[in-house]
Amino acid sequence: MTPTPDRDEIVPLLTEQWDALAKLVAGLDENRWRTPSPLPGWTVFDVIAHVVGTESMLLGEKPPAHDPNRVKTDVRGLAHVHNETAVLNEIWIDRLRPLSGDRLFALYDEVTERRTAALTQLDAEGWARQTPSPIGQISYGAFMRVRLFDCWVHELDIADSLGREVEEGGPRAEAAFAEFARSIPRVVAKRGEAPSGSRITFVLTGPLARTLHIAVAERASYVDGFDEQANVEITMDSGLFVRLGGGRTTADEHTEQISITGDEQLGERLVRNLAFTI
Repeated sequence: MTPTPDRDEIVPLLTEQWDALAKLVAGLDENRWRTPSPLPGWTVFDVIAHVVGTESMLLGEKPPAHDPNRVKTDVRGLAHVHNETAVLNEIWIDRLRPLSGDRLFALYDEVTERRTAALTQLDAEGWARQTPSPIGQISYGAFMRVRLFDCWVHELDIADSLGREVEEGGPRAEAAFAEFARSIPRVVAKRGEAPSGSRITFVLTGPLARTLHIAVAERASYVDGFDEQANVEITMDSGLFVRLGGGRTTADEHTEQISITGDEQLGERLVRNLAFTI
């Protein structure tokens, strides 16, 4: 069961994250708004439109009506669309694309301001209430931590697209990374096909430096350490780890930035199969 995080921690971090996104795109000209992002088919404009769409849905709103003067996009036919959540994301983005960057930015400000007010007014019962989310039925509070992670990683997407540097550590990043890291044991067992009995260590350097030990038995799970040496130890920057897990890049593009000690075959298979959020 996904634990419900502390409301007094997550709400301020989420609103700070919305502010960070706003600062990153404020003042962009129309060409920069349409800069391709690391996400298939999405520009910087589309990333912000996605956030607008998701937060609007959480306010109970539906996508704008389709403009009959535009060709209707078959979003289900897009190569990167694999589930119903992705379908709804693409509908929102497609309906908002005719806007200018300035108009989208104004809409983003208006929607996130209303979401901030809604979260501020939410009581403990509402925070704990079970609700559908992209990762299944969880508490509303747990969903908001998912939203924090989503918006945080989109800040990295936009920064990478525009060639800008942003702070990748700090409280927002720590909380977002905690959400991201919950899936890693399952990913190494399922996608990375780590065999039962595997002892795997990820040594992360950089702004979110930490060491993650994963033991694979009937289920893969984090452990404090191993009595024996790990079968494989993988060292890389925390930012690269997140981008690999997010499917934003591939291990083959960063071979010199990844160190594998021990079972190299297993290590290479793991780093090539970390993507799970795209």
